Amino acid sequence: MGKLTFVSKALIVLVILGAAFAALYFGGFLKAEKPVRVGVVTWGGYAGGQYFNGGFGASTESRYYTEYGTKVEFVVIDDFTPSRDAWKSGDIDVLWTTADAFPTEAGNLAAFDPKIIFQADWSRGGDAIVVTRNINNVQDLRGKTIAVAFGTPSYSFLMWLLQSAGMTVNDVQIKEAASAIDAATMFKAGAVDAAVVWSPDDDDCVQKVPGARVLTSTKQATNIIADVFFAKSEYIKTHKKELVALVSGWMKGAAEINSNAAAKQKAAEILSVGLNQPQDFCLNAINNTRLATYGDNQNFFNLIGGFSGVKGEDLYTKTGAMYMQVGQITGSFPQWRSVVDVSILKEIKGLEGAMHAAEAQFTYAKPTAAIANAQPMATKPVSIVFATGSYTLDNNAKTIIDMQVVDPLKNIAGTYVRITGNTDNTGDYNRNKDLSLKRAEASIDYLVSLGFNRDRFIAKGNGQDNPVADNSTEAGRALNRRTDFELIKK
Repeated sequence: MGKLTFVSKALIVLVILGAAFAALYFGGFLKAEKPVRVGVVTWGGYAGGQYFNGGFGASTESRYYTEYGTKVEFVVIDDFTPSRDAWKSGDIDVLWTTADAFPTEAGNLAAFDPKIIFQADWSRGGDAIVVTRNINNVQDLRGKTIAVAFGTPSYSFLMWLLQSAGMTVNDVQIKEAASAIDAATMFKAGAVDAAVVWSPDDDDCVQKVPGARVLTSTKQATNIIADVFFAKSEYIKTHKKELVALVSGWMKGAAEINSNAAAKQKAAEILSVGLNQPQDFCLNAINNTRLATYGDNQNFFNLIGGFSGVKGEDLYTKTGAMYMQVGQITGSFPQWRSVVDVSILKEIKGLEGAMHAAEAQFTYAKPTAAIANAQPMATKPVSIVFATGSYTLDNNAKTIIDMQVVDPLKNIAGTYVRITGNTDNTGDYNRNKDLSLKRAEASIDYLVSLGFNRDRFIAKGNGQDNPVADNSTEAGRALNRRTDFELIKK
């Protein structure tokens, strides 16, 4: 056999080196260098991942690298369309959305087979509705101009709030804004009566518009805006190890921030650098969210089964139906199961114990006299039919409560609920007063049987004292035989 040429020797050496590198890499001795690129916006709800990463850039000093051998990079793209273009092109691997608004874009992204893989947070004060001085409750928005960004969490928030008063966006005049920031600008310019804005723009609007106030925020509407992250199904298949690392570290970071003041302050410092914002702004931004733990994700995706709170599927499906009702979605939108992949969450191990547990149920102190008699934030009149002289809820009445009342009470959990019974003027005045109170109490008993906290409710019987229609006609008397469900800020 002849001698090997120089080129042959070089090729053999390259093959040997390649095989050695492959053995080391796939054997886990070398750590992957290509980072997982996560698209984010200027928002405090992503602090869990950014804190665990020790910053926004990919680094070998990151806990992602030292604990999982994975590099992670957070890329801030505040403009909606460019962020989606970056994800489609592969410049971004994992991108934010919200479960409530995703129905508006899931169909448009279908060619890339997007899959939601985890929940990052609930907005708890980060979104607000500011109003001028002549608007005291949701009913007062009827016919008023409202600035809001279409197809965004702001729009979802507005639809849910209007629903809590038996209204839709067709009852108001919508002025389209490019973003929540632009909506705030329109409000401060006096161009609209109300606007759906982000914090801290809500405070700025109140300071700069005489008589303005915050009508409500996601401090009350606790379970409407849920930030989630999605990736292409192909990326999930080929990068499962990296995504398990991403989500595991993120959940660890969220749990540490939720349970440790020093960790929260450190997270605010990291966000201050990465978002180019003051530290107090970033700390407030974190405080305006519920950073989702692994336990929260188990509930949101109903991984264990039997969760009776607000699940991702409920939020996605019901808000999507609202978007269809008002023409923001034409045709249909993909079903929840087709846009979700829980395989990453199911691979996560070791996140147990109190700090990783799901958020506790909301608690309510017994309402004070001031709360019991407070101006409601929203009132939803519901026609619950009782048999003459009766205060027993039949199955039809229970179904009406299920369909019209339960969802707003779950999603707007930062409120007390005053339930007011009303009658027409037929019969004895005092008996009507007593009967209307018992009917309100019967409604409370039913809601408590569904799992709601009894201390959240206030029963009141108006009898015939608060008519909304003319009692001289049967149609008017029917309208007056109603039960009002009034939401009162905690």
